[in-house]
Amino acid sequence: TTAELRVSLEMILEGGALVLADQGICCIDEFDKMNESDRTAIHEVMEQQTISIAKAGILTTLNARVSILAAANPAYGRYNVKKSVEQNIQLPAALLSRFDLLWLIRDKPDANADLRLASTSLTFTSTTLTLQERWSLWILT
Repeated sequence: TTAELRVSLEMILEGGALVLADQGICCIDEFDKMNESDRTAIHEVMEQQTISIAKAGILTTLNARVSILAAANPAYGRYNVKKSVEQNIQLPAALLSRFDLLWLIRDKPDANADLRLASTSLTFTSTTLTLQERWSLWILT
């Protein structure tokens, strides 16, 4: 959220991602692996659109009117359809309820489809094919 910096004898605050993204979008990957203190700060932002700071003798409130797009992985690497979203991601319900939309993207294991995808990806990175040839291969897969 913020960091305190020592400039000579004075302390100053430097805004973190949510403060810098004020009136914009902050994209957070690996949301499930975030430490608890950062999750608490994000919860405040999602609820009040501000961040309260009490660091290095500085007491202030900074605007963080930001939309948050977060990505998280299921616990143990696989989504269990018999469990709730909260149980799969292992994030508190109070935090999940702050999101306007929860969108699940499930990768159903399929060795043949994975092989085709990997083959296409490797083909696309080949420098010997023209853009038209790459497009034709993509359409075929």
